Amino acid sequence: MLDHLKAHLSEGEKRKVDAARTKAFLLYEGKVTPHRSCGIALAETFNLPTRPYQALRRGGLTGEGECGAIKAGELILGEFLGDPDPTGAPTPLLREAAQVYRQEWIRRVDRGPKSRPGIQHIVEFPDIICNHLTAPWGEFSGADRQRFCTNIAAQVAEIVAEILLRAEADFDVKEIEPIR
Repeated sequence: MLDHLKAHLSEGEKRKVDAARTKAFLLYEGKVTPHRSCGIALAETFNLPTRPYQALRRGGLTGEGECGAIKAGELILGEFLGDPDPTGAPTPLLREAAQVYRQEWIRRVDRGPKSRPGIQHIVEFPDIICNHLTAPWGEFSGADRQRFCTNIAAQVAEIVAEILLRAEADFDVKEIEPIR
């Protein structure tokens, strides 16, 4: 661990992490509430404006860009921990959080059958191109791919929530409205 992040989470903070993971899962899954794309599900989990996160859908809308969930995690950290001055340098806290975030998603996010966490060359050069991650799961609109990406969004929300809480950032996880 680095200098600016606290080491341990309280029980209440752990519940908040679980709530963020669950909310992102439910928003992306689309069974309790209408489906959100990966970036939007994450932005909404952390109560951020969702419109710019639309550009993260399906790897930059083309499938050729990086995973929208993983990219959304980076942006969310910037929203909470970055310098609000547009001419300001990145804050030491954001630099540390970004480093920890990258280490954690490489270690913990299941990137599919060709990219298992923990394999040395994968850790050094993780491929998170949307089309590469989703190809083993068949049709992009299929249930297998949907389950895979739902879990990535949930894993990212969990990691981001943990880092934000360790950085002592203030956020709420509001309940979602179920489909009526």
